[in-house]
Amino acid sequence: MLKDFETKKKEDKTALGAEIKELQSKLLGQQQELMKAKLPVVVLIEGWSAAGKGSLIKEFISELDPRFYHVESPKVMPESEERFPFLYPYMKAIPVNGKVTFLDSGWMENVVRKYLRHEITKDEYRRRIRQVNEFERQLRDGGYVILKIFLHVSKQEQFERIQSLAENPETEWRIDREDLWQHMEYKRFMEAYDDFMEKTGDITGWHILDGSRRKTAVRDALRLLVQRVERAVQEGRYEGITSEEDFPLKEMPLLSEIDLSQSIDSDEYKKELKKLQTRISELHNILYRRKIPVILCYEGWDAAGKGGNIRRLSYALDPRGFDVHPIASPLPHELSRHYLWRFWTRLPKTGHIAIYDRTWYGRVMVERLEGFCTEKEWRRAYHEINEFERMLTEWGAVVLKFWIHIDQDTQLARFKDRENTPEKQWKITDEDWRNREKWPEYEIAVNDLLQKTSTKNAPWYIIESNDKNYARIKTLRIIVKALEKACEKHFQRMMEGSAPLR
Repeated sequence: MLKDFETKKKEDKTALGAEIKELQSKLLGQQQELMKAKLPVVVLIEGWSAAGKGSLIKEFISELDPRFYHVESPKVMPESEERFPFLYPYMKAIPVNGKVTFLDSGWMENVVRKYLRHEITKDEYRRRIRQVNEFERQLRDGGYVILKIFLHVSKQEQFERIQSLAENPETEWRIDREDLWQHMEYKRFMEAYDDFMEKTGDITGWHILDGSRRKTAVRDALRLLVQRVERAVQEGRYEGITSEEDFPLKEMPLLSEIDLSQSIDSDEYKKELKKLQTRISELHNILYRRKIPVILCYEGWDAAGKGGNIRRLSYALDPRGFDVHPIASPLPHELSRHYLWRFWTRLPKTGHIAIYDRTWYGRVMVERLEGFCTEKEWRRAYHEINEFERMLTEWGAVVLKFWIHIDQDTQLARFKDRENTPEKQWKITDEDWRNREKWPEYEIAVNDLLQKTSTKNAPWYIIESNDKNYARIKTLRIIVKALEKACEKHFQRMMEGSAPLR
């Protein structure tokens, strides 16, 4: 790729300038077409230091309406964002439907630099390559238009530009040690860039442009974007495909096979609750020191007892180290992005705990049954969710998922109790009664998700909750066991000399 790249011949500057103006004008007109078609666009600009990435973005946006685009530079990340999965800043930056995000460097530069600095292992490099391909495919399948550009310059050209910038007091700040290091290691970087592009070019291809011919590169980049947008508007949103990759699954029973008669004595409950909460409090301190993130997912029937279960857990935690996210219907700005975006942006930092009261599984339950997404979208979601959760566990997170289960008679009794108790009436709505009428359809959907997404790395636990006290104790025991295992595993890694989680 880069090794065989041929520098373009010089072209007439006047003709180039005229073509650039024409393309910029076309792109301006396409903004309204994108808004009308509700097509989001991500333009990733990668390339060598001093190759002109910033200048190229400036030419892209020079004629555009600033209300409909955004420029991000994820390369300049605050330390706090380093405590999230490495794709976090890029998913966070994706635009709403109809708008464009320009990325000044992104996941390529991130992975290549960390690999060449030996900050990640070869195995981790391979994992990140796979995660990038999954990330790009999920965006593409979710209707995103993605254009990836690499600006290429020779080592000599880069040296001359770095020297020119460094000698000018007004521009010397634009050159740092990272740029000089890249230039010194030009050959290694070129090999690494080639390898990355070869392994991440199948989903959305790479376009290598000649950065030594500035106007030609601008013309070519504009032409690529105009053509890509034109094709997307004509073809409409890409519907995506369902992947056939297998995940290691944990065998799960059907909901109808669950014995809901389990209960616990009141005295035993109080004694066990105190003991488990004390242990969870101790483990929370260890998790924080060792920077282990924890993600706890609660799903279940209405009135099954999710809230009470979460309260008993929360009581044991340091309030500075956890967040509870009650997930309702998506807000307009969330609905206009990839459905996983609102969960990515609620991930915990390393050492913190995120508790989700309802989750991304709404895609394959309420959205499936109420027609808020197409059949292709919810069928594809099982695989996308498995990929998402695998990425979380590879990052180092503990991921536990609880289905809080009751029978229909118990739900009816609790609904009536809520209606007849003034301080509980806010908990019961017409929607709850409407969902109850669809119990059989929901049971089919829940059985499907349990069978298809209870992976070995992110398992489902069915919690029998006809007796709420029994459910609380069972859930806390599972959490304690999982956190103890995670802390022990992390300690073993440290003793073996592995790098600690960041």
